[in-house]
Amino acid sequence: MLGKIILVYWLAISLFCFILMFWDKQQALNNRWRISERRFFTLAAIGGSLGVLAAMPIFRHKNRKNSFKLPIYGIIIGQVAVCYLLNLLRII
Repeated sequence: MLGKIILVYWLAISLFCFILMFWDKQQALNNRWRISERRFFTLAAIGGSLGVLAAMPIFRHKNRKNSFKLPIYGIIIGQVAVCYLLNLLRII
């Protein structure tokens, strides 16, 4: 049961981040107010990392900035490690 709740949450926040990356790209093209990288890092850390990662090449947004990519990759590695440990402990 907990695994299904986590999966639904993860899919929802990833989709939200994917859409937010698209919106931010549109804002960038029109020289309008943007979403801070700190906000994207926070959203990625609470589960939206794959949505951010998937949106980067699709929308060609922030994919040249190592100062953005490396923390996202780090967050994903950390999340995979946590999921692995939770699975070992039979929590999820």
